[in-house]
Amino acid sequence: MNPQLLSLSPNNSSLKSRFTLGFLRALKRLNMQTSSSPSPPQTVSSSSSSSPREMCRRYLRIRIAADASMASAVGSRRAWSRTLLLKIRNRQFRSCNSSARRISMKKKCSGRKMKKLKCDKEINELRKFVPGGEAMDACSLLDEAAHYIKCLNTQVKVMTRIADIYSAT
Repeated sequence: MNPQLLSLSPNNSSLKSRFTLGFLRALKRLNMQTSSSPSPPQTVSSSSSSSPREMCRRYLRIRIAADASMASAVGSRRAWSRTLLLKIRNRQFRSCNSSARRISMKKKCSGRKMKKLKCDKEINELRKFVPGGEAMDACSLLDEAAHYIKCLNTQVKVMTRIADIYSAT
């Protein structure tokens, strides 16, 4: 695939350009690994490439490639990108069967205390979504979250464009 087809910004040093180039390289490596790995003979009734387990593996590989490309494009300037790259290196991603943790809080409090608890609860929820957010104060967390959301938006645009190009061919 030609990266010029995905040109989303005239500035080659932009986040979109760096992410696009890194993500396309990662997808190419994944495709080469998949095509070079020996596959067992398949029968018509059992296709391992469409099994839920294989689909989950492919999803995780693409997700990790997208996250690594995004974090690499940002570099070490942001805490979330450093944390994401560290998690990828240590392979600390959850499996497809993992379930979300739920925290319930059933305390009755006064109005002011209730608002503070609600705000603290919302900040703690945000900490779960921003890589490295567990160790940040609220102000830094909001700054990192805003940047992370911007990068996720870029990631979605690039991946949508790639899907559009492949579906048109």
